[in-house]
Amino acid sequence: MPTVMRIGPYRFHFYSREGNEPPHIHVTREEMEAKFWLRPVSLASNHNFAKAELARIEKLVEEHCQKLLEAYIQVHGH
Repeated sequence: MPTVMRIGPYRFHFYSREGNEPPHIHVTREEMEAKFWLRPVSLASNHNFAKAELARIEKLVEEHCQKLLEAYIQVHGH
């Protein structure tokens, strides 16, 4: 599972065998994980993050969307 970047306590990554899905990124902290679609940025799933923290994470995904999208395309090819 390639790590694209880390910001504060968050690890932004994807799984190498998810090429059959639209571009997305997983964000983890401790035992929590959220998945965001990148085109357009929107929450796909959430496991244990509170709403306020999800909003902060979504802003980070939006700020770094181009870099995240480029990394996803480099590995998955679309």
